[in-house]
Amino acid sequence: MQRYGMTIPFDGIPLHAQRDLICELEDLGYTDVWSSEANGHDGFTPLALASVWAPTLRLGSAIVPAFTRGPASLAQCVGALADAAPGRVAFGIGTSSNVIVERWNGIAFTEPYKKVRDTVRFLRSALRGEKVTEEFDTFSVKGFKLGFVPEQQPRILIAALREGMLRLAGREGDGAILNWLSADDVSQVVPHVHAGGEGKEVVARIFVAPTTDLDTVRAMGRYAIAAYLTVPVYAEFHRWLGRGELLQPMWDSWAAGDRKAALAAIPDSLVDELIVHGSPEACREHLARYVANGVTCPAIALLPFGIDTGQAIRDLAPR
Repeated sequence: MQRYGMTIPFDGIPLHAQRDLICELEDLGYTDVWSSEANGHDGFTPLALASVWAPTLRLGSAIVPAFTRGPASLAQCVGALADAAPGRVAFGIGTSSNVIVERWNGIAFTEPYKKVRDTVRFLRSALRGEKVTEEFDTFSVKGFKLGFVPEQQPRILIAALREGMLRLAGREGDGAILNWLSADDVSQVVPHVHAGGEGKEVVARIFVAPTTDLDTVRAMGRYAIAAYLTVPVYAEFHRWLGRGELLQPMWDSWAAGDRKAALAAIPDSLVDELIVHGSPEACREHLARYVANGVTCPAIALLPFGIDTGQAIRDLAPR
């Protein structure tokens, strides 16, 4: 089954007012909704609402940080959603970034690979109802037992950028969640996930602006690219993908505090690779390239570049 997802909640609309749009996703043939967790809504509340509003959609998080909840608290959150929507939960966990973990939450961003690995191992045990007493490399748990066991275990996907985390996603997760990469980049990334075994999912959050207003897309797209690709984890990812020379002028200007020069240093070609834009037909064709290169579920993230949200979800609906 080819999955086809949409990121929720939608920007600029109160959460309580999104029911009709989320129900429409179901009617239009979308299979999944995917939340995130940065500085907006938490990663669970929109999915809990969607579980009732649209009872056939799969509920995914892309992603919830491994650092910002204690292990027992996280097991309760994941378990509660899985208990509310049996067989419909794909829990995505990742390192997040030093900005979110350290600057915004005051938590040391140390040993991120081990933190994700340890948290996944803990969740596997806890969600099966086992009593967990263990000294992990990055935390310890003494005698925690989840007070209920979900009827069906949720799938656990790991947000991954470079080789080590991609292989962890394939080895200990049910698949990987990708972010901020081009359709062509997928071919470089996916083999590392499949090295962990057969049947692994590859979900990609893909930023989409279904508009032919090229000037707006490129101007606003530069802001989005600069905001993410100057964060160390994403900068290293794009160096690994081979964009070090292309992005160095942006990184240098950003480090010098010259934001205007940093934006100007981002070439149009990079905006066109990393942000899907154009007519609805052009957008669907671009999204299809991600799938052809190994993405099993594109998770569309609409960019608020002056588009009508309802019309956009109709225009981009699976055909």
